[in-house]
Amino acid sequence: MMRVLLLALLLALAGCGNKPRQPDWLVNADSAQDRYQRAYLSGREPAATQEFQRLRTELASTGNPSLLARGELTRCAMQVATLQFTACEGFEPLRRDASDEERAYADFLLGKPAPAGSLPEAYRSVTDGASLAAIKEPVSRVVAAGVLLRTGRADPQALQVAADTASEQGWRRAVIAWLGAQAMRAEQAGAVEEAQRLRRRMAIAAGER
Repeated sequence: MMRVLLLALLLALAGCGNKPRQPDWLVNADSAQDRYQRAYLSGREPAATQEFQRLRTELASTGNPSLLARGELTRCAMQVATLQFTACEGFEPLRRDASDEERAYADFLLGKPAPAGSLPEAYRSVTDGASLAAIKEPVSRVVAAGVLLRTGRADPQALQVAADTASEQGWRRAVIAWLGAQAMRAEQAGAVEEAQRLRRRMAIAAGER
């Protein structure tokens, strides 16, 4: 979500007369956010921590709590994408100063009811694996899959779409999380061989021999 909004700001500024220089904080925040997401989803914890701190510092430099809230929502979204269903602790202190759209997105990530019209467009009609597959942006696709699983609406196709997306991108942490979700569902269904196959894939992703 936040990357889309930052890119929109970049494009708006670029479209102004005489193409004024884009603010350093905006350019730096956009780059840091992209690097943070890739590092987090890949399980490169030190790099993810460093990039998130850089992102947060750039956003905080504006003194705008709404922008800082977007940064915290990015962190919460990455947790959801890797099936870490915790509270968005960094966002809550900023909730009162956040926009309606940001509060709706936070509730969406937490699995709570949220006005569809206030959500980023990619998430407004996600109800199952088929609608999930229609999301073009890989990060948004995996985040939406996490919300489906968190709310008990993830069908087998949704799990497959998320696992395939993570695998195609080489996001190690997300790959392990989604293969684990598939393996657990296979075990619950008594599909022992399928569960074992999935866990062998998890071992490969984890670098085990």
